[in-house]
Amino acid sequence: MSEGRLTELLAELDGIRDNDISRATSPGGDPSNQENRKTARNRPRTFPYFRCLPYEVEDNAVVQGHLSEILKNLYISIEAGDFAPGAVHRTRELRSWLGLKFDLPKEQRIKLVKLYYELSLAPGIDATVSERFASMFMVLTKRKHYIKPVKDLTLDWRPLFRELKVFVLPSESGLVQATVVKRNVRTLVKLSTFAQLYCDPKEIPAMLQEFLPYYNTSFVEGAFVVVGLLNLLFPTSAPTPEDENLLPQRYLPTFFHLWSLVNRARILDQQFIDTFSRLARDALPAKHVPFSAYGIFTQEQSALIFTAIFRMLEIPVGQAHSPYSTTVDGSSGLGAIIERDSKKHPIGHQIARWIIMSLSPACLDKPDSILANLEGLIQAVETFFHPSNSGTWTKLLAQLVYYLADFFVMRWNREKSGEMDIPEERRLNGELKRRFVLCLREVIFMGIYSKSGTAMNFSLSTLQSLAYLEPELIIPGALQRIYPSMQGLVEVHRTTSSLRALQILSRIMVRSKGYRCHVTTMLGLALPGIDANDLDKTLYTLSYLQSVCYNIPLHDLTEGQDQLSGSMLAMDWITSEVIRMEQAGANLELDYANTLSDADEEMILRSSTASFAEFLSSFLGRVFTLLENLPDAARLRSGSPEENVINTLPATFTPLLASLSPELYDLALNKVLEFVSNHVIHQARDAMAFICNSLCKVSPDKALKKFIPMLISSIRTEIEVNGAASTRNTGTEVLPRDRGLVWSISMLGMCVVHVGDAVVPYKQELLDVAVYMQQKCQGTPTVHVSNFIHHLLLNITGIYTTDYSIFEPSDRERGIGPNDWGKFAKPDEITIKWHVPSQAEIDFAIELLRSQGMSAIGSLRSLIDGTSSIKRDGSGKSWSDEVSRNLVLLRLLLAGVSVFFDSKALNAPEDGEPNSQANGDIEMSYANGGPPEASKEEGPDDLTANEESEVRPTFKYTDGYVLEREGEAYIEVHRLRKQIGILLHEVHDFLIRNQEDDVACFSPLYTAYKSWFIDVGIEKSAHVLDRVTRLFTADIHPYKVSGLRKEYPRSLLLRRANVYHVQRLRHNASPREATDLEKSLLLDLAHSSVSSYTEVRRNAQNAIESASRVIIGARPLLIPPILQAFESGVKESDLGRIKGAIYTLLYSSLAKTIGRDWRYAPTMIRTYLAACEVDRPSVQKLCATGTIQIMEFGRSGERIAILDRDIVQEIAPAEGDVESLISNKRDKVRKKRAAMEAKKAKLTEELVDMTRQAHWKIASRTAAIVVTLGFRFETLASDNLINLLVKGTIDSHPGLRGLYSGALVALFSLLGTRIACEHKYENYILDKQKILGKIEVSTKANQHGWTEEHLASFARPETAYYVDHEYPGWLVWSDKMPAYQSDIRETEDLDGEEKRVVQAIGSQLDKDWFKALFRYLLQEPRDSGADRFRVASAMMLGYAFDLMHDGHAAVTLEEMKEEILAVFGDGSDKHKHRATSEILGGLLGSSLDKSMEVRSKLWEFCMPLVLKIFNDGLTPENSGYWTTFLHLLLQGKDPRRSWPLVEWLADFRLDMSSNAAFKESSKVMLLQQCIADSGWHFQLEKPILANFIDHIDHPYKGVRDAVGQTLSAIYRTRYHESYKDVQSLMEAQRNASSIGLRPYALTDDISATINDVFTRLETWRKERSPGQQTPSSYTSGSKTVLLWLDSTLSSHECTQLVPFLPTTFMEALLHMMDIKEDQELQSLAYHVFRHIPNIPLREGEDAELISSLIRIGTSSPLWHQRLRVLINMQVLYFRRLFLMSTAQQRALFDCVADMLLDSQHEVRQGAMTTLSGMIRCSRVAFREDMVGTLNGKFTKMLLDNPLPKKKQTRAAQLTSAGGGQAGSAPSTGASTPTPEHTRLVLTRHAAVLGLGALVQAFPYTSPPPDWIPGVLTTLANKANSDPGVVGKSVKSILSDFKKTRQDTWQMDLKAFSPEQVEDLEGVLWKSYFA
Repeated sequence: MSEGRLTELLAELDGIRDNDISRATSPGGDPSNQENRKTARNRPRTFPYFRCLPYEVEDNAVVQGHLSEILKNLYISIEAGDFAPGAVHRTRELRSWLGLKFDLPKEQRIKLVKLYYELSLAPGIDATVSERFASMFMVLTKRKHYIKPVKDLTLDWRPLFRELKVFVLPSESGLVQATVVKRNVRTLVKLSTFAQLYCDPKEIPAMLQEFLPYYNTSFVEGAFVVVGLLNLLFPTSAPTPEDENLLPQRYLPTFFHLWSLVNRARILDQQFIDTFSRLARDALPAKHVPFSAYGIFTQEQSALIFTAIFRMLEIPVGQAHSPYSTTVDGSSGLGAIIERDSKKHPIGHQIARWIIMSLSPACLDKPDSILANLEGLIQAVETFFHPSNSGTWTKLLAQLVYYLADFFVMRWNREKSGEMDIPEERRLNGELKRRFVLCLREVIFMGIYSKSGTAMNFSLSTLQSLAYLEPELIIPGALQRIYPSMQGLVEVHRTTSSLRALQILSRIMVRSKGYRCHVTTMLGLALPGIDANDLDKTLYTLSYLQSVCYNIPLHDLTEGQDQLSGSMLAMDWITSEVIRMEQAGANLELDYANTLSDADEEMILRSSTASFAEFLSSFLGRVFTLLENLPDAARLRSGSPEENVINTLPATFTPLLASLSPELYDLALNKVLEFVSNHVIHQARDAMAFICNSLCKVSPDKALKKFIPMLISSIRTEIEVNGAASTRNTGTEVLPRDRGLVWSISMLGMCVVHVGDAVVPYKQELLDVAVYMQQKCQGTPTVHVSNFIHHLLLNITGIYTTDYSIFEPSDRERGIGPNDWGKFAKPDEITIKWHVPSQAEIDFAIELLRSQGMSAIGSLRSLIDGTSSIKRDGSGKSWSDEVSRNLVLLRLLLAGVSVFFDSKALNAPEDGEPNSQANGDIEMSYANGGPPEASKEEGPDDLTANEESEVRPTFKYTDGYVLEREGEAYIEVHRLRKQIGILLHEVHDFLIRNQEDDVACFSPLYTAYKSWFIDVGIEKSAHVLDRVTRLFTADIHPYKVSGLRKEYPRSLLLRRANVYHVQRLRHNASPREATDLEKSLLLDLAHSSVSSYTEVRRNAQNAIESASRVIIGARPLLIPPILQAFESGVKESDLGRIKGAIYTLLYSSLAKTIGRDWRYAPTMIRTYLAACEVDRPSVQKLCATGTIQIMEFGRSGERIAILDRDIVQEIAPAEGDVESLISNKRDKVRKKRAAMEAKKAKLTEELVDMTRQAHWKIASRTAAIVVTLGFRFETLASDNLINLLVKGTIDSHPGLRGLYSGALVALFSLLGTRIACEHKYENYILDKQKILGKIEVSTKANQHGWTEEHLASFARPETAYYVDHEYPGWLVWSDKMPAYQSDIRETEDLDGEEKRVVQAIGSQLDKDWFKALFRYLLQEPRDSGADRFRVASAMMLGYAFDLMHDGHAAVTLEEMKEEILAVFGDGSDKHKHRATSEILGGLLGSSLDKSMEVRSKLWEFCMPLVLKIFNDGLTPENSGYWTTFLHLLLQGKDPRRSWPLVEWLADFRLDMSSNAAFKESSKVMLLQQCIADSGWHFQLEKPILANFIDHIDHPYKGVRDAVGQTLSAIYRTRYHESYKDVQSLMEAQRNASSIGLRPYALTDDISATINDVFTRLETWRKERSPGQQTPSSYTSGSKTVLLWLDSTLSSHECTQLVPFLPTTFMEALLHMMDIKEDQELQSLAYHVFRHIPNIPLREGEDAELISSLIRIGTSSPLWHQRLRVLINMQVLYFRRLFLMSTAQQRALFDCVADMLLDSQHEVRQGAMTTLSGMIRCSRVAFREDMVGTLNGKFTKMLLDNPLPKKKQTRAAQLTSAGGGQAGSAPSTGASTPTPEHTRLVLTRHAAVLGLGALVQAFPYTSPPPDWIPGVLTTLANKANSDPGVVGKSVKSILSDFKKTRQDTWQMDLKAFSPEQVEDLEGVLWKSYFA
């Protein structure tokens, strides 16, 4: 048992940034024998990190030695109980060690994973600290290839379950504690995602045994919780071949059964699909798990899962409701908190994983395999991808196809590389890949033009994946779309999409034969995209160019090829190809691999490169134009498109220039040089400087030779001739006069950075110009001068890569040819050119530093001692300017040579002799593994913060430090730094004394302070590491391919090496000891952090935050002076000081230190409370948000943590005795904790006394702090505090009352917990509780009739025990169930402390106290939102009455009775009701663990009062209070506990003669509440049912509503399964079918009842006279039944009523919808009718429903009914696409096609819409078959029924007058059409609508299917001239066809022959003059 304290965690430990679980797959596979565990990895590293550096790195032994040291320290910390900061700091060190890419031996990794898993879940460790451990556990298990699940490691799921249980099964885990911070449930959910992989499949039976008994739908939350837990913890790894009982199909039928128990729940669909997808992934590699065309699932299972996927996409169908019911999902309760984060685990990801991991070649020839169903799914939703058809589904669909493609690519690559070891017969093959790509191709070509940005991004990434898999299938179609849009033939938005598509395809195109010949043309076509008027397009164009230049050399390959003359050959070829694409239409196949010979292709490619020079000139010209037209710099806001363009330019230019041939580079250099020397474009200055930098980086010698002389001369000219920078100026604006100078300085500054040693030859010129400018310049340009010097220093002192080429040097010597296009370097074969400073460069740097540094130091000295020529006269700003300028220069000098500073030299002896240490040695800050004891600080009370001194760096690694550690340069650099430090201190003192208001000087001063502190070893202030990492990550993003590793262009691999070097620098720049100088500078900052000037404060606080991160012990040094300033500030009401102090102490990292260091915390708390009294809004606001932080200070530290000793021992050091270190440390930790607790107790007393006198505002804050300070498990609370709380509960201020009563409840709760834990802290953290009266009852599950006996007992009040929990026996029985004795005689066993507390509280609870409390309860709440039954009040009263029952309170029950009756009085107003309900709720609730005698007394008193109210006192105003009162008594309790009330409610019968509707309905509502709360334990339902069923035609709406809901509630809670054990449940499901038994089978009772009810309704319907306006038995009864059905059909048990859907319900509903006189009935019936197709029927259960729909549709005499069934047909067809047999589908098609001949126009229109919808979502084969059949049928109908010739003209007039009626046909001269004509028109209309439906089923298919032109021509020729509806329909069909195809019209038109176009001319588009 390791004891010790554990407080808040340290601020700097950063969490996992990308906590998403690795998207890898297949951890499973067969467990095999143990391999060598000494190795670190199962797979070698891709990138040679150590070999690529320009300096020697440590050997492995040293690195592993460091690891042992870290683990030793970790072990010591854990054993000593020092979790924070000790173990947390070691964890951070370990993380840093791993971050440097050192290899952790597998054996160690496994030990550490176990250790961190243990630490994450160990009881007793502070929650915030255990999160740090959890985060480390996730880091160690993030990549799955390090440790093979099950084979290398298994983890126990029980500790995780124990922690989760507290959240989701609270009633199970004992009492709810109010005072203990539980862990964060999100972290546990995340943790389980990582740990689940390592759960042992052998644990499956135990897990099911543990979870399944909790499953019940009586209280449906139980079902959600169990499924949630299974999803989080269920082991999905494949079991061993021997364990046949653990194969998936053994338990899957049970899972499907559980799934079908809760229908219409989105959460459950998602969780099951998640679980199944992980099962599919992990079983894929396991040979012994059976695998078929449906993966490891069966055909039935796969069809059900696909149906669920279809539901999850929530595609809108007709007028259907959502397939999900908010009622069901809304009742998930606590189940919702263990859902995975949908952002991190999107549903699309889970669906895709399930589909792709179930694919295998077996899918190819099965018509309903996974692949075939995927094709069906995509075809069904195809039209929803079209940009014109966007909605909520757009993003989800795009996400789904993205993950599908991504998973496929990953699986394909990993199978190829052997990383996924999969049995041969399951591997993906070419044919499967081809079909997969074809399945997604069409929808992706629509998706890339989506209107939603997110969907477009997903679609473009999918396009890339598909092109990677099958370039031949994707690229031709892409080019066919891209060419017209790049040539400007279509809308702009298509051009941007095309540019983006080109960018992601570029890499694949340059590596594909034939397609690469298009690249140069595309580059040319993209250039117009660089346009100052459309910056977004410019951005995409630049990104495209960048991606091309990373992949191809811009070299003219025609040189030396005599047969090629320029680019003619390529241009001709491209022209012919473009024409071919235009003509080919949809069937385009380019097949270059077979049609183009290699030699020809190479010639075309060479020819195409001849135009590069022209391209380059044109590109530069466009960029210059863009820069000239950029908006003015003053208007630049952060994140604007202009800024993005400026940032993207260098990213494009570097690869572009690096890929140029030498000749083209010269061309670019001259163009840029000419532009720079002839232009000054102020707002494009930065962009231009970046371009110059790119030029100089790529070829430094050439570029600098031209740039440096030119820029230096232009600088001198500007200064001497134009007088630039000759005077100071205000503000940051650059004056027009100075712009030329600033332009040149900026160019020069960027030309000399990161270009290596090429600057050395220009040393003198650069030094001279620097000095010259410093002397001559004033005003804003001086900042640019300092920047130039900074850049020059960075260039000559740093180590960085200087190679940007995409080719190795050897390739360039060989000569670049066509084969080098798209060539990728292998990471382990690259050679890297580094810049390492030479001696000459070091001398240059020192000289520059000396000349600039000394002059700046001299200037500043003279400025502050008054010897300078510039005087401080108080009027001008010249003095401040000069000070600022020199401070900025010093800061930039420090930052520029930061790599020269060595933290060891900083802590060197003061005489300037640095201690010697050979270069490259690894420094350890202490050898004995423990920190030097901070003895000088030991205070008398052991409170010293040993944290700061411990958290120190342990190891440094070589980073190529260039100075000789003894040399002159080394000493000089460090001496200069010290001088600067002293000077900064002097400047600070001077300013504070003389220029306190000179804010302009303080800002640069504190920025210089910051730089002085943190820029040691690396330029931290510039966030170098973050910056290079971010840029690198952005650039590699397009090259990441799932399943491949680091396939990046060479220049990006070089940058990876550079990033690694910077990581090493960053690691070495760890915290260091403070020197005296640093201490005095820190104190300067402390002084200014509370300055009266906001700007000064802010800058100082910022510097403090940075400095305290790098200086060990800075925080304890800073706190006292700031705290002192805080105190004096409060005394003197100095607002600036107060605000500064609060910000610095509470809102920075100092707060944690104060909270842990109780030398300062008491003062801090006192002063904070004093500050709360300062009456200024700004201070009040700060104080309000600080309360929480202050409350945290008072939390009790841990005293005990329970860990598995064996797991900790595994990391114990092998040699060396650490026991003495551990015991020393443990003693210190203990002493410190004891001292802290003593201080806290003392402070509590002080604050309690203070609270009594304080103003309520202060009191409320103090009280909040006192509660966290004063409550402790051992001592509970002091008498003084108790007195405050009890008195405070009846305080006159409502806010304080609430606070105190809440605290009192927390104290009662802590007291109860302590008693239940038998006064032991150990039991408390282990959650071991002995609850009074709780017993375990053995169940007789094996005995026949046990469940019935168990349920029957709920109908009698007498029982030996109460069963409060819902779940025992609902699904399965366990051996024992928890219960509670019904007559508890013994009382709780109290120890001394508990007795004291009970006495202290009870003695004050007298009659007056209760009286006062009741008086306050009666008050009207201040806001109407609070006007409800307050459970908090009832809880508080419950605890108080509890003391009364036990005789501890100074009041008796008899006295209380009078008071309660007095509160209720006459019950005249609602407040009396509310108070009474709360008091009675507390009174009855307090008797749960009392004897029968006490309870009987209470019921005798309460019952008459409650009955009086329930009988006569309920009103709409107060019924809500009493419903909650009832809920409080019954929820989660055995109904027999409240038997008098339950029995009275169950005896209620409807009184048909009563006209008090509200009275009746409110009683029914109370009864419904009672049934819902009691669930399946309510056993008195039979007489109620009979009574309600008899009176379903109740005349009052309120009563009917209540009755309908109650009927549904009764039937919902009747169902239960009650298997005798888990085994028999699983066997029953397995024997039934692969998807388990169908739940909710109808019982005879329900059948009889429903038949009886509907027979009565039918009788009443016939009795009702048609057109009757008044309510009748039929309309009233129907409404009750509809409410009952609505409630049931939208609930989880909806499948119970399936047998009645086809006949009984359908016909009754259709009749109800025809009652026009009662609109409420109509709309209700329609609402219920629309539920029908959403009910999830099983396969084969829909036959009757379909035939019923068909029967009504074809033969119902009422046209409304025929129309309505169409709605359901379409929805049913869509929802059951994967479950319906082909015969049923055909039957539906035939029915709808026949309905086109309906005599009613509306029905015909409806049938047309339905038919086109059904065709649209059918599978391709079936769709084509149906289209062929129907096309033939309707065309024949149209041709066989021609219109007779007109006889006379008058008929036409008549027809047009009567147009629109069914019979409007050409007549025989008379005005009445003949039946023959009517039939003829009807038939023709049906044929036209039928053909129209076929056309409309393909609204977006481009080009249209080849049969459509024929159909349209037939319509135009044969029916367009028909009068009336027929002609109208033809016109609308033809015009809609054109309208939906605006975007693709040019292409679609090609599908028509010239004759067809001619036929359509007049109909489709009118002439302009028509």
